[in-house]
Amino acid sequence: QVQLVESGGGLVQPGGSLRLSCAVSGNILRFYVTGWYRQALGKQRELVATITRTGTTNYADSVKGRFIISRDNAKNTVYLQMNSLQPEDTAVYYCNAGSWGLGTQVTVSS
Repeated sequence: QVQLVESGGGLVQPGGSLRLSCAVSGNILRFYVTGWYRQALGKQRELVATITRTGTTNYADSVKGRFIISRDNAKNTVYLQMNSLQPEDTAVYYCNAGSWGLGTQVTVSS
């Protein structure tokens, strides 16, 4: 079973940036689509962004223009560059590639 390990979360002030990474065990090319999701306290998990094997991306409206998803097939890693972070971006962020990671906490607060 594939294992996913997210990293890069933390506490950041509004307007700041963070870069999340998701290391995928094995060959990431097995997965046509990989993505990032998030779950805020008391809310359902929601899509943040996805990227296909060929580089086609899709974003939630709430993060368009602020977040960038990318993947490095050679390193079996998926990234999420998050800019202009706002308090409403506070959540646990999960990577998905055939399975789920344990998540990484992102907190946006002054």
